[in-house]
Parts: sequence; C-alpha cells; structure tokens
Amino acid sequence: MSAVPPQSAAIEARSLEDRVRAWESEYLWQLATPSYPAVRREPEPDSPMRTPFQRDRDRIVHSKAFRRLKSKTQVFIAPEGDHYRTRLTHTIETCGIARTVARALGLNEDLAEAIGLGHDLGHPPFGHIGEEALDAALREHAGRSFRHNRQSLRLVDVLERDGRGLNLTEPVRDGILNHTGAELPTTLEGRIVRLVDRVAYINHDLDDAVRAGIIRFDDLPAAELELLGPTGARRIDTLATDLVDESRKAGDIVQSEDVGQAMRVLRQFMFERVYLGEEARSEHERVHRTVRGLFEHYVHHPDEIPDGAAGADDIQRITDYVAGMTDRFCIASFKRIALPEESRL
Repeated sequence: MSAVPPQSAAIEARSLEDRVRAWESEYLWQLATPSYPAVRREPEPDSPMRTPFQRDRDRIVHSKAFRRLKSKTQVFIAPEGDHYRTRLTHTIETCGIARTVARALGLNEDLAEAIGLGHDLGHPPFGHIGEEALDAALREHAGRSFRHNRQSLRLVDVLERDGRGLNLTEPVRDGILNHTGAELPTTLEGRIVRLVDRVAYINHDLDDAVRAGIIRFDDLPAAELELLGPTGARRIDTLATDLVDESRKAGDIVQSEDVGQAMRVLRQFMFERVYLGEEARSEHERVHRTVRGLFEHYVHHPDEIPDGAAGADDIQRITDYVAGMTDRFCIASFKRIALPEESRL
C-alpha cells in the first residue's frame, strides 16, 4: 500500500473552511463575496463538508416551495405539450447561466447558484398574470401590495420549516429580495442573477412563444437577432460573453450599450406580443376571476385556510396560502367554492 503524498496529507489535515479560504484568496476576483464567515440571523455552526452558500443551496432545493415550482406557470397556462417551460425550468436555466458567468468572472459560484435557485420561490400561480391578480386583491382588501421577490424572502425567512424559516445567509437573502425592483443586490453575484434572470426568460419564453404559434420567427426584430444570434443558445452565449467582458472592465455587472439595447428591444417585443399580447389577454380575465375569487372567499371564510406563521393576520395568512398554490391546486380550489355541490357529483 503506497504512502499518502506529503502534500495530500497536508490538505487532508486542514479544515474545509481553511482550504476554501486559501483557494478563494488565490483564485477569486477581489470583488467576489467570500464564503466565510457565514452571517445568518440565527448563528449556527458551520458544516465540515459544505460551505455556507452550499448549505443555503441545499436548504432551498429541499424546500416545499422549490418543489411547487414544477407546477407553476412561466408564461403559458396549462399548455398542451411537454416541452414548455415552468417556473422550475426557468429557475434551473437562470441558475446555469448565473454559474457560468460567475465562474468566468472569478466570482463565488455557490452564492450565485443559491440566489438563482431561490429567486422565484414566491411566485404565485399563473405567472406574472397571477402576481398582478394577487396584488390587485391585496390592494382592494387591505391597501397592501404583493411582489413575488418579497414573498420569496418571506418564504425562506418565515414560512418554510413550519414557520422556522431556512436561516439563509445575508448575501443569499439580499440577492433573492433584490433580483428585481428598485434596489440592486449588494453583491456582484446577486447582480449577475438579477440580469441573467432576464437573459433566461426573454430567450426561453421567445422559444415557447414560437412553439405555441403565438408569434412567428419572422416576426422577431431582425436587427437585434442579427446581433444576438438566430437561436436561443447563440443569443444566450452572446449575452453571457458580453456580460463577462464588460463586467471585467467595469468592475461591476454591466452590459455593452449595443448588446444591452438589443436585449431591451427583445424584451419590449415580448411584452407587447407575448406577455401582454392578445393570447395572454384572453387568459387575464380567467386568472383574475380565479385568484381574486379565491381571495375574496377566504376573506369571508378565513377558517378554511391553514394556520399561518406566528403573528400573521388573516390577510397575510390568505396571501401566503394563495401565493403558495400551484396552478392546478388553485384551479381545483376555485372550482370547489364556485361550483354548486350537485354539479360536482
């Protein structure tokens, strides 16, 4: 039996934290977020086998909210076909691009991955139309607003683990909360997720819209496609490469003006023709009727929903319950309250 080389023995004798700290100090960009020390709301011992951000990743992946993403709409509600994106596949695609960009820039991949996996946990059923409907119901009944990024943070802070939350690190919490909205994430890894979230959904939603026959490939903005590429893979590669090159020069997460403008034009096209287009508008009324009808019913029958987190009033309990529903559970719940008992026999 051969002896262990001295170098290997020295590595084995060091803790994971010591090895990760040494590796990060040598190989990560000076602007990267270090894995240690872990800053959590409730201090806890570090794992001997996983970095703090890896633990956050695992806690998110094993959460109930993450599992529900497989049955939540991305753009198309109950599409006929197995290859349309869901909120889960969008999350995975976003996460993959974020890791690629983080690695190329010498930033913390584990942090980018954890934020990417957790950023959409709070999305309600039926995608952005469902978010709009839930926001309208909440404003009507309580003068409050609903935003999926805030709900994502509430899930990981309060609702998961039967009210104990996941106790994630502060950089992951910050990235989840600020992946959209007015405030930028404090870390470059969080800013990567904020931008590549759009890179992912613009390109995969475009593919799904063409597949569904809502738009034709020839309808797409020609000059922008010529710059970014004719396929989803080419466009994502162009956008990611530009992001890495420009960010390295700027010391921040930025795009070049021409590539960034091309992406904005594609995004505007998708809003006009797909997200808010004729096909989507035909679904708006049904989604609003379903989500707002459920909310209204539970306002008058709060005893029909599960007990909420400690300190939550009835409106917050209803919001948490409806926001957590999958598309099919939301539809089934609405049918139970909307249809007379005899019609369901």
